[in-house]
This record gives sequence, C-alpha cells and structure tokens, in this order.
Amino acid sequence: MKEMENDMTRSDRPDTRFGFAPLHAPRKFERRGFALPSLVLWLVACGPPEAAVDEPPPPPTATAQPTAEAVATAHADYLAANYDKSEYMVAMRDGIELYTLVYEPRDRSREYPILLFRTPYSVGPYEPGEYRNPLGPSREFDLSGYIFAFQDVRGQFRSEGEFEVIRAPAPEPRGRTDTDEITDNRDTIEWLLANVDNHNGRVGQWGISYPGWQTVMGMVDAHPALVAASPQASPSDMFIGDDWHHNGAFRIMYAFSWLSGNARRRDGPTETRGARFDYGTTSGYDFFLNAGSAATVDELYFHGDVPAWRDFIEHPNYDEFWQRQNALRYLDDVRPATLNVAGWFDTEDFYGPMSIYRTIEAENPGLENTLVVGPWLHGGWRRMDGDFLGCIAFDSRTSLHFQREFQYPFFEYHLKAEGTWDATEAHVFLTGTNEWRAYDAWPPAGVAPVSLYLGPDGTLSFEPPTRTGDSAASAVDSAAESAADSQADTYVSDPASPVPFSAEERTTLGHLWKVEDQRFASGRPDVLVYQSEPLEEDLTIAGPIGAEIFVSTTGTDSDWIVKLIDVYPDDAPPSANCDVPMGGYQMHLAGEIMRGRFRNDLENPEPMAPGEVTRIEIDLRDRFHTFKAGHRLMVHVQSSWFPAYDRNPQTFVDTYTASPGDYRAATQTVYRSADYPSRVILGVLPR
Repeated sequence: MKEMENDMTRSDRPDTRFGFAPLHAPRKFERRGFALPSLVLWLVACGPPEAAVDEPPPPPTATAQPTAEAVATAHADYLAANYDKSEYMVAMRDGIELYTLVYEPRDRSREYPILLFRTPYSVGPYEPGEYRNPLGPSREFDLSGYIFAFQDVRGQFRSEGEFEVIRAPAPEPRGRTDTDEITDNRDTIEWLLANVDNHNGRVGQWGISYPGWQTVMGMVDAHPALVAASPQASPSDMFIGDDWHHNGAFRIMYAFSWLSGNARRRDGPTETRGARFDYGTTSGYDFFLNAGSAATVDELYFHGDVPAWRDFIEHPNYDEFWQRQNALRYLDDVRPATLNVAGWFDTEDFYGPMSIYRTIEAENPGLENTLVVGPWLHGGWRRMDGDFLGCIAFDSRTSLHFQREFQYPFFEYHLKAEGTWDATEAHVFLTGTNEWRAYDAWPPAGVAPVSLYLGPDGTLSFEPPTRTGDSAASAVDSAAESAADSQADTYVSDPASPVPFSAEERTTLGHLWKVEDQRFASGRPDVLVYQSEPLEEDLTIAGPIGAEIFVSTTGTDSDWIVKLIDVYPDDAPPSANCDVPMGGYQMHLAGEIMRGRFRNDLENPEPMAPGEVTRIEIDLRDRFHTFKAGHRLMVHVQSSWFPAYDRNPQTFVDTYTASPGDYRAATQTVYRSADYPSRVILGVLPR
C-alpha cells in the first residue's frame, strides 16, 4: 500500500489445498481499429505499440533516445495545450465535500469516457496551471483522450471529513446518510455524470495500492456507469496477507513508516504532506529492537496520535474489526469488467490482488476477469522499465509491455469500443526464462503437485524420507538429544538477536529484499538450510507454493518462516545491474510466515505445547518460475524475520503489549522423518 508518488526508488499425493484447480477458458473481443493522435515526439521517444500481445518488447538498445526528463517536459507541454483543469468540492450524501480535480480535453468534437482515480496520497498539484504528468495510467491515455477525474478521499488533504485507514463498509441496511468508500465512490460518479460535459456515459476506474483498494470498493455495489475497473496491487485482508499482518504476524517496520506519514490526526483540510519520521539512526533493526513492543512504540513516538496503531493494539486477533475490513466478503456481485494486476515480488500487497482475482472468479461466473502478473515490485509497472530488479535481469521492458498490451487496450475497448482486447484470463511473466505466457486459467491446466522433502545433513530431495523416528522430546530440556534420535534438526531462536530480513541497513522496508541474495542468512546458526543437488534439467513451477513442516518448541509460542530460494551455479556470470557476485547467488524467490498461535484459528489463538510435535502449514503464495539446469533449490526455516515482522516473545502473551521479560529464547526442532515428513509442495508445470 506504499504511496506511489513518493516511494518508487529503486507427498506426492494429489494436494488441492494450495489451489491447483483450473479455472476458465479464454475470451477474445475485437472491435474497430483505432489510431493514436499524431505526436512525433512521443513516437520517437517510445516507439509504436507491439503487434503481438505476448511477445515482449525489445531490450533497450544503445541508440540515442530522448532523456526521461525531455520526454516528461514535452508531454507536460502537450497536456497544457490539450487539456483544461477544473477543481470542485463534490458533496457526498452526508454533506461532506470531497476535493476533486477534473482534466477535460479541449477538443469538444467528440465525447470521452471518464477515468476516475481516488487516493489518500493527494491529487496534487493543486495550482491551476500545474498538471499531473501523465494524467492517465500511462501517456497513451492522455494522447487518446479521456476525461480524468482525481479525488482526495474523505479526510485526506483538501477533502473534508475524517480519514479512517481501510474504512470497513457500513453495516447493511444503510441509512440515507450512512457513508463508506463504496457510497463515496458511487456518489462521486453520479456527480461527475451530472456535472461534467462531453462524456460518453462510461466510467472506468484504476489505482495502485491504496487507490487500488479504492477501486475495489468502487466495484462493490458499483454505479451502473462503471463498466471497467483495474485494481492494481490492492490489499484485500490486512490480517491474513497484506500490509499490516501476514497470518497474524505484525509487519511493524512497514506499518510504522506508512502510518507515521499518512495516518496522523489532522486539524482540517490541507495541501501539506505528513513529514517523514526521523529515526535518528540508519538502522531500523536497532531502532525497533530498542523500541520493543507495539504498545511501547506508541508510548515513545505516536503518543496516541495515530488511531490505526491503537486499533492494532486493541485487536490482536482476527476479530470482527478485521473481518469487516476484508474486501473479499463483498465481491459476490461484481459487474465491471476487471483487470487485476500484481507483481511477483511485491513486498506489500501480493496476497491482495491474487485473492481478489480468485474471489471474483469464483463468485461471479461469466464476468470478464483478467489477471496480469509481472516481475515487479510494488507498483513497479508504472514507474520503472521492469527490465531488472536488484541483481535479477528480466531481459525486456516488462512494464512497457504491460502498459501497451494489457492496460491501455483494456480501457480503450471497454470505455470507447475501440481497438482489440485479448481477454485471455491470465497473462503471466515466467521468471528464470524471462518470457510472457498466456493461459486460459491460473494456475495453468496440467500443473501437478510435487513435494520437496527436508533431509539429513541439510539435503533437499524429491524422494520422501523412509526412516522413522521417535516422537518429540519427552522433556523440554532434552530437545536437542531427541532431535538427533528422531531425524530432526534444532536451532535456538533468541528474540534478543532476531534474524534480519535483509543484509541492507535501512529504516524502511524497501522493495528489493524479495529477490535479495540470502547468503547473509544461510550462515546464521538460527536458520536451518536445506539444499538440493544441481538440477539436470529445467524445472518450472506455477501457482501456489505450500509448506508443511512438523516442529516443536521449548516455548509456548513461536513464528515459523519458510523460504524457497533459487541457488545459482558457482560459475554464473556477473550481473549488469549490481556488484554482488552471482556465483552461488541465493535468490529469494518465495517466503512466508505463520505465527504459531494462529496455526489452527486466526480468531482464537492457542499456545503451543512445549516439546509437542505440531504440524504447521504455510501458504508461500504463487510464483511462476523456472529453476534452470545447473541451479539448486534451497529451503530456509527460521523463527524471526526482523524487523519486517515484529518479534514473537516465544511466550504466549499479547505480542502487542509484551514487556521485556516476556521475550525468551527457545529451542526449535524441525522434524524430517517418515513419521513427520516436513516438505515444500510445488506446482510443477510439465515440460
């Protein structure tokens, strides 16, 4: 849910729990051709659109190209010459007025659709003579001609009212003046249709991250004129898998940075952004380690001035507060055609768009519901070329391909009845071999579950263990001895020295740790490492990745993190994008956390019994990746991932209000016998 304008720096049995079922058939629609306005500078800078939908654009060449600054300046001149800018205060049904900017084409010889964007991050620039650049999701929209409407959501910047982070829909039945983001969205569209001239009666909506969630809310009880919507990197459930928590584990570092800048109380409408927090250090690891629990953070830094932080403390479990916010509950009657967009390496909102896509698909049969997933960080398809991420190259400008071949044709077709739109259900980028693929369903038909088992001496095998072992330790203090006897491995997890999520020293979460080299973690004694032999042939995985591990702890609660890693050969060539040696590079491909207390029920946490073997299931989320011949697969198991996630005290106390004495070291045991075959379940795509 990162603010886009400010933060774009650079076993073998059939297993259906992780979603390997096929979905829908392809749909393709064609209507009359179209042409963009003739703008020589634009064509020189960016070239013509590609002809084939799933053929990637060519890699960047060494030929002279206009600088990004020159292109932006020329486009700004085009916008000033071709669009009029107006501002309005739009009244909602309860009388609160929301600040809205409208950019209209000066050419009134034809009618245009309205493209709506609602955001908590400011619709500025607010000055009459200054324009957003571009106005649309990409420059193609500006050249084609749309009426662009931008709105500061309730309680943010120039809009009136009170801002509530991820405001839950009002209870049904609503009264005449009951409001939420659904009603504000609908009221805004109604006002635009009645008060803006020269529209064609069709409305589209889009947004990335929080504006993507606003788009999802617009799709609920949608205004009849809203015919096309593209929620991009939208959260869906903030307790299960998006910004604030994953499986109940609190993402303290990200939540702190976002809320400190975007969710403080305010005195009234303003144009001023919240100041970035001064950590007083470059080490977020030290900052949050010294700060302690979330309650202590509030006492030290927020002083009750960030209501959402207090909400987290007051709702530590998946209660009605979180359940009412869950967007998936409201997606049973979606009517606009939908283009869902996600990035494989999104550190904020990957669960959201994938779960929104799946829920719409399941609850709205026959609706056009397309999924696009590329090799991007959070929102990277709009602000970056997408030809690499960190040290990992993708060999083509994947963002440009998305903009021209998916996003622009989708809206042109639905809002203008122009162009050709390929509504094949899933357009997904295959990392490892770096190519776009189109499928009738996601995951693709034919994907088969294959288990990868943890083995002795740090091995990883596609063959299940055959040796049985004794059960868990009969006494807590004999955990290590029992582990040796029962085909298991142990490590000590100490909250005073948690495993860092990244080797980079930083105060905010950043974007690159999802592809970061994991050698910094592999050498720690509190990280278990399992590695396969080099692959003899390519192995392509598609769809959800699951982990099933059998564990015990000497504590009464623990976090369990499983990571899947692609290990490069020792002779891998250097990267053109970083100075990290690529020989033996351990690319973080997928990983997820489960807070032990929530292993059975997110609503009703329960302690772990010391020394008792416990089955933990973790959904590592979807990936589409080829492990190439000569590469190895690696799995990490650990019990902290700090400060991306807050520390588990490893005692069954409220983690949000834990005191220093509650944090205790624990001995963790991971079992890998025939009785307790810990494994990772991959969806393998046949060659």
